[in-house]
Amino acid sequence: MVAGGLCLCGLIRLLCSLLIPALFLSGILCVCVVVLLWGIRFWIQQRKKQLTSAGRDGKRPLLVAFFHPYCNAGGGGERVLWCAIRTLQKKYRNVTCVVYTGDRGVTGEEIVEGAFRRFSIKLTHPVKFVFLEKRYLVEASLYPHFTLLGQSLGSVFLGWEALLKCVPDIYIDSMGYAFTLPLFKYLGGCHVGCYVHYPTISTDMLSVVRNQDTRFNNAAFITNSPLFSRFKLVYYYFFAFMYGLAGSCSDVVMVNSSWTLNHILSLWRAGACTSVVYPPCDVQTFLDIPLEAEKSTCEYSIVSIGQFRPEKDHPLQIRAFAKLLKEKRLGQQPLLKLILIGGCRNQQDEERVDNLKCLCEELGVSNNVTFRINIPFEELKSHLAEATIGLHTMWNEHFGIAATMP
Repeated sequence: MVAGGLCLCGLIRLLCSLLIPALFLSGILCVCVVVLLWGIRFWIQQRKKQLTSAGRDGKRPLLVAFFHPYCNAGGGGERVLWCAIRTLQKKYRNVTCVVYTGDRGVTGEEIVEGAFRRFSIKLTHPVKFVFLEKRYLVEASLYPHFTLLGQSLGSVFLGWEALLKCVPDIYIDSMGYAFTLPLFKYLGGCHVGCYVHYPTISTDMLSVVRNQDTRFNNAAFITNSPLFSRFKLVYYYFFAFMYGLAGSCSDVVMVNSSWTLNHILSLWRAGACTSVVYPPCDVQTFLDIPLEAEKSTCEYSIVSIGQFRPEKDHPLQIRAFAKLLKEKRLGQQPLLKLILIGGCRNQQDEERVDNLKCLCEELGVSNNVTFRINIPFEELKSHLAEATIGLHTMWNEHFGIAATMP
């Protein structure tokens, strides 16, 4: 008994003797990290002065940079990007807009032309494009497991490449890479803002894992295992905490809907600087479409518009359409056609389209389903003018899209 007490006292003395050196070393390490970060920030500021040149009037233009690695895509996020740049160019003469992009197979002129072709948006001044080489670091296919964490860490490295190539005065994350915000704010010395289309993680996603529901982002082998579900829930809570810390670094936060606002407020705790800015919806160009028109054929089209991504749930649309055709064949009905219109950002999206085509073959509806990918705005307008039914199947649609057709 006495020997046990002596051993315990000795252990306590040993721990106490190690505590002070450990605290001292931790303090030195923290000071070294702070000095290192300050040195990197100073070096970046000096680099900024070297890379930035004065304008014609002798004054240095204000650099406003948008982090949008997939700016050559044709989704709603890209429409917001080009509308924002067009507005800045019209309102401020001393602003130079910069876009960080990973689209290396095209030129800047082709990207601008693509924006005009897809969205009918014409810029008034040139845009400076900074082409990034490491976009593969934010590809979901690179991280078959822990995808959210992998992509977020990858975005930090991609953001570092962007920061080294161009140091802006104002940095705007327009594609949802919140983990780049502290990088540009604390190391780049920039004012930072963001436009959030969809939170990287949400309380709804936590509920899906907690309730062990099988979804596109919650595989069946996880939902069937209470242990895996608990582990993933802990992982999600940890990621949500880190996501909140990164997002709270933003000086200005813009969200696209009240749904997104509620999730961002609960995660980022930045209500004082968060506002709802609804996406630009160009309804004016559709006013020329007559509400009633005589159809030249007996064909009726069902149109779905949305990027070919998992959350849009295109397989559900195809299966529902196949069931409709099966029931329709019992009687004499007009010819029906499903037209899937959307954008493909990368090879993963293209593979997803191939899988959808295989599903059409499997269900025997390939002759009645048409895929229109990255089409021009005028063709999109034409399909909508001829459509009889609009179809939208995304779960938790963040902008509250409702398919309304005359």
